[in-house]
Amino acid sequence: MDSTSQIYQSRQPDNTALKQQQLPAYQLQLSATKVLSGFFVTGAFCLGMGIILILSAKSTKEIEINYTNICANCAKLRENAINFDKECTCSIPFYLPEAMQGNVYMYYKLYGFYQNLYRYVLSRSNSQLMGRDIKDVGNCAPFSESQNGTPIAPCGAIANSIFNDTIVLSYNLNSSIHIKVPMLSSGISWWTDKHIKFQNPNLNNLPSTFAGTTKPPYWPKPVYELDEKDAGNNGFTNDDFIVWMRTAAFPTFKKLYRRLSRTQYFTEGLPAGNYSFNITYNFPVTRFRGEKSVVLCTLTWSGGSSLFLGLTYTVTGAVTWLASFSMMAIHLMLKGKKSVVPQQ
Repeated sequence: MDSTSQIYQSRQPDNTALKQQQLPAYQLQLSATKVLSGFFVTGAFCLGMGIILILSAKSTKEIEINYTNICANCAKLRENAINFDKECTCSIPFYLPEAMQGNVYMYYKLYGFYQNLYRYVLSRSNSQLMGRDIKDVGNCAPFSESQNGTPIAPCGAIANSIFNDTIVLSYNLNSSIHIKVPMLSSGISWWTDKHIKFQNPNLNNLPSTFAGTTKPPYWPKPVYELDEKDAGNNGFTNDDFIVWMRTAAFPTFKKLYRRLSRTQYFTEGLPAGNYSFNITYNFPVTRFRGEKSVVLCTLTWSGGSSLFLGLTYTVTGAVTWLASFSMMAIHLMLKGKKSVVPQQ
């Protein structure tokens, strides 16, 4: 009997407010006034943020030059893979009506290029890109090995299809003086990509590090020779390569290509005037009925010229206010009916 009593007592929870479920409780009781006030405040906040974001996006300056048809001769040349080693260039003059103050960014924009295909997205080797094993090409089919069985570095369909047009911006003071606009190829990728997700196996001697591998089929040179001007911007940590490897969700997208170096004539940004793009045309798009453009733009604290976020806030605020007025009308109608009910 005593042993049974001791076992029963040992199973009892401690005599505390928490374990005895004696904590003070509060039942939230929201009145119609509080609920409607919350809806109105939320709607006002969303509308205000939407207007601010739209005005911020409208304050950016952007110019886009579609050169698919302008460089039609080069596009036709690139349709035939036999001409992969033939260089083709074209010059595109344009006029900048207003100065672009502050930091200016250059993007390339592709239309009709589906980077979101399932097999395309999976065709890469993360262990290879992180420098752990450059011969790990297990997930890179059909671009894992060359015809003689040599592992490809970097392997996969994403790396093989890298955007490889060369775009040079020139400022034309007059018909005889053309100034090359200084652009930076560094600092265009995400910090986490540059320092964590993409690493070279050995920083001392890249050619010997990548010995025993071969370049992707559509690349004109190996990965350790991507940047001839900056030896530290080669291999898997090349900024252009890292930017391309972050796949886009939609078939129309733009990726950061260069940023303005604010020196000499361009300390305040890009002045208004005559410019030209000198493009070495390498990336074919006409075979899949795509297009490509160059975009120059400025940014604000909220990003670029996209109105999506501002419109989303505005629509959300408007719908919230509409719901608030509807609930208030229903509440007043029911309250009025309740007040006229005759007393028994």
